[in-house]
Amino acid sequence: MKFLITGHTGFKGSWLAMMLKVQGHEIVGISLPACENSLYTQAELKDVFNEEHFIDIRQRGNLREAVEASKVDFAFHLAAQPLVRQSYITPIETFETNVIGTLNFLDAIKDSDIKGSLVVTTDKVYKNMNHLRGYVESDELGGRDPYSASKAAADIATQSWISSQELENISIARAGNVVGGGDWATDRLIPNLVSSFIAQRPAQIRYPEAIRPWQHVLDCLSGYIRLSDAMLRSGIHGIWNFGPEIRIENTVGKVADAAALIWGNSASWDHDSSSHLHESGYLLLDSSKARAELEWKDFLNFESTIEWTLSFYSAVAGGENSRDLLENQVNTYLSMIAN
Repeated sequence: MKFLITGHTGFKGSWLAMMLKVQGHEIVGISLPACENSLYTQAELKDVFNEEHFIDIRQRGNLREAVEASKVDFAFHLAAQPLVRQSYITPIETFETNVIGTLNFLDAIKDSDIKGSLVVTTDKVYKNMNHLRGYVESDELGGRDPYSASKAAADIATQSWISSQELENISIARAGNVVGGGDWATDRLIPNLVSSFIAQRPAQIRYPEAIRPWQHVLDCLSGYIRLSDAMLRSGIHGIWNFGPEIRIENTVGKVADAAALIWGNSASWDHDSSSHLHESGYLLLDSSKARAELEWKDFLNFESTIEWTLSFYSAVAGGENSRDLLENQVNTYLSMIAN
């Protein structure tokens, strides 16, 4: 099989590419050039791809040419401006990338021979009511911050596109707070914790009581791949949540405690009680639909998720090769789900 990944130099894109490569597939990537401190760069993943196009998805003509040239069977659309706090700084660019970029992608695949595609949005597309139940696929969408609003708009635009074009080969995936080794994005919890631990200073945590659906990137991506298989095999499509089992005790503070314990060397964190931009207090996903209809499940629980993630960062800090660590964790995980 041959797959297209937009956003292939990003965190999720890099892990997804390695999973597909290990399984013997061909991969085409479309993305902005990689950041210097990205997993793509540190793990030297260029050779994983059969073909790469470094373009901005806001450039419709360039994107269409790259998609048409790819000749793939299935496309994963991951490219986005993915950071909440960055969206306050660059709101127009965030909306352009997340909404117009997604429409450009949908337009590019419209007349192609691609058999199926998955548009990835986020758990933050749901209108946040601070429920302590998980949001289900039929819940109302919305967004207060520019990132959440732009992804909700992209989700709605995709639904409109599917309906108005009468398409049955496009699905939408909404995932939780995904963690894993090699993520160095600014203002995300795990990268901030690890950076502070390496510098031997207490990490500053903004909202330690916030609840999120913490999930290892491999569990999330296994859901995407399982859905793509089902789409190609049986024509199934729709909107799907991919999140962990609901556990309201898994707060930001609990993640920080677990990470500090695994890291050792007197790693610690403090509550940063200064004024901050708005972020949702409680956010959980109900993934019953994917579990029942796709027979998908998590293989890494909360404790294993933090262990796998921190062991990756710790090994890199100790001088181990990011590419080897990435391949080893992917192979170990694939062995787990095969048994």
